[in-house]
Amino acid sequence: MLLARYPFRAMGSTCELHLYGESRKHCDALIERAITEVARLERKYSRYRDDSVTSAINRSAGDPAGVVVDDETASLLDYAATANQTSDGLFDPTSGVLRRVWSFKSGRTPAREEIDAVLPLVGWGRLAWLRPKLVLPRTGMELDFGGFVKEYAADRVVELCREGGARHGMVDLGGDLAVIGPHPDGSPWVVGIRDPRAPQGAMASVRLAACAIATSGDYERCMIVDGVRYTHVLDPRTGWPVTGMRSVTVVADRCLVAGTATTVAMLKGASDGARWLDELGLPNLRMNDYGEVSGTLSPGEREAA
Repeated sequence: MLLARYPFRAMGSTCELHLYGESRKHCDALIERAITEVARLERKYSRYRDDSVTSAINRSAGDPAGVVVDDETASLLDYAATANQTSDGLFDPTSGVLRRVWSFKSGRTPAREEIDAVLPLVGWGRLAWLRPKLVLPRTGMELDFGGFVKEYAADRVVELCREGGARHGMVDLGGDLAVIGPHPDGSPWVVGIRDPRAPQGAMASVRLAACAIATSGDYERCMIVDGVRYTHVLDPRTGWPVTGMRSVTVVADRCLVAGTATTVAMLKGASDGARWLDELGLPNLRMNDYGEVSGTLSPGEREAA
């Protein structure tokens, strides 16, 4: 079978599709379909586009009439509501408004009063979601799908490729990976997990046959001020970057689930995050602030699924 590799950029990330097909024509058709789907989701949920669903929702903030959303958006909101509940409120798509005071290119941390001024706009419990109507009751509130739409897009690409007859391949959307199926000979894909303090190297490798994997860490969007590292993962309760974990990697059946779990574990911190992941029963690998590595996916090459 032919292996096609197609790099592209989407959702602010470097992406790549690895796909086996019977012919180049077959691969090209599936790749075009996949790229079109990712582009569609980026247009639909980008907070940077005035014509996106996200912007329409955010413009409605303060309007008691709210906004009626389509079925796909409603399903994502249902998922967000469930994730918020099961994470004790830590998974919170309303917390994106904190970027108003946190700029990780500025080299400065915001003053306490700046954060306190924004926190009243944060909190999934403040909004009213009764499918298909969503109400953001306070002017200035925002919803941000950026924390999970990329993982959703990876899952959608897998679905489309399988519907198109693909049985072997892997989707990589900025490091969020979803496997269509193993190599034609049945061997798994070997994926390296980045070392958060040596990003050019891997601290472990994982063998994936038919699942997804996602990682959250403190090493990509971050800044160091007076010797202290501040990650882009912000606690919706305090408005401050989380501490305790350098990196969390999770394997799950769906990339959306894996990505959510990594974010929540980072927010819960080293001890509570580890316990929470163990309760979920999802294969994981963690590095805490002291550089200690733990989890059910230990360093070295491991079979995940």
